[in-house]
Amino acid sequence: MQMPIAGANKPCLCGSGLDYAECCGQYHSGEKAAPTAETLMRSRFTAYARQDEAYLLATWDATTRPAAIDFSREKAEWQKLEIVGTKKGGIKDNKGLVEFKAYFLQDGEEHVMNEASRFTRINGRWFYLDGIVKSIGKIGLQTNQGKNAPCPCGSGKKFKRCCGAN
Repeated sequence: MQMPIAGANKPCLCGSGLDYAECCGQYHSGEKAAPTAETLMRSRFTAYARQDEAYLLATWDATTRPAAIDFSREKAEWQKLEIVGTKKGGIKDNKGLVEFKAYFLQDGEEHVMNEASRFTRINGRWFYLDGIVKSIGKIGLQTNQGKNAPCPCGSGKKFKRCCGAN
């Protein structure tokens, strides 16, 4: 079941800065095919946020495509997409790699997923092949801030004076 997005003239969720109708809407409707791997990645992110199973399956390479996508346990509210980088995936390429960060809310907390996705172009059309999740976690967690950071044990002391003391 496709989730509605109120107003086609709202900014597209993919982060392009264009209105949905001028951006991913034209790909979701079948009006156009994505010209690059990055464009397909952006349109698939928006389709996933809208739970548009038909578009996701239609743009998934037949060799790795599942029979269906189960959104029944989806608890994430997808917020935005950030493209980290691309390798190939242009108009003249037949393969491409897009690394991205997808931001979402779950149980009222902000999370981010970093993934590298592979794409292939067959008969002039781009398809999602597969991806590797590089990391996923809450935003704002303190991670490895050095010996002067507060100790994660909650003592209120600096790490070097508490759990980091030798």
